[in-house]
Amino acid sequence: MDLLPQLIDFILHVDKHLETFIQNYGLWVYALLFLIIFVETGVVVMPFLPGDSLLFVVGAMCGTGLLHYGASVGLLLAAAILGNQSNYTIGRFFGPKVFAWEDSRWFNKKAFNQAHAFYEKYGGITIVAARFMPFLRTFAPFVAGVAQMTRSRFMLFDVLGGVLWVVGIVSIGYFFGNIAWVKLHLDKIIWALILVPGLLILFGAWKSRNKALA
Repeated sequence: MDLLPQLIDFILHVDKHLETFIQNYGLWVYALLFLIIFVETGVVVMPFLPGDSLLFVVGAMCGTGLLHYGASVGLLLAAAILGNQSNYTIGRFFGPKVFAWEDSRWFNKKAFNQAHAFYEKYGGITIVAARFMPFLRTFAPFVAGVAQMTRSRFMLFDVLGGVLWVVGIVSIGYFFGNIAWVKLHLDKIIWALILVPGLLILFGAWKSRNKALA
């Protein structure tokens, strides 16, 4: 029962928790950071872990010398890319087995073909854009796997999206995370990183639905 409040507290005060972890365990913090980003992007049932806020806080800590910028970016980039690859592989492996293809009443061949065509045509921008959207970035690679998006094409945009996401947000935290106003309002910034992309997704879905009904 106490898990949810603890998770929310960790997400909103990730800077304090990471500082405590560094004080207690030192370099093991890099393993923790790798694990969080890998699990958030690589395990489809873990979309609630603090991706954007964690990267921002890591960048801010790099700016103060608590963490090494190059090591942090390299490790987090590897976690983000490998996580997506894991998620894609899970979708590609289990998707056909869950639906049992044409032998299952749950499998819709037409819907599958449409999903496959969509990911072949728009999958690249979807994978890149999803990096910056909580929840969606966990499900997009899984769906790409289920839809049988070409692995080489997925790999290309997985790496591109990972570089833009990790390097971009860590660098923003590095340059701006230690400004007094930012530190004072960090909890509000974290909420914005979580809620704004989610609202954009909902608005896009609502707009698409209205367009389809028109």
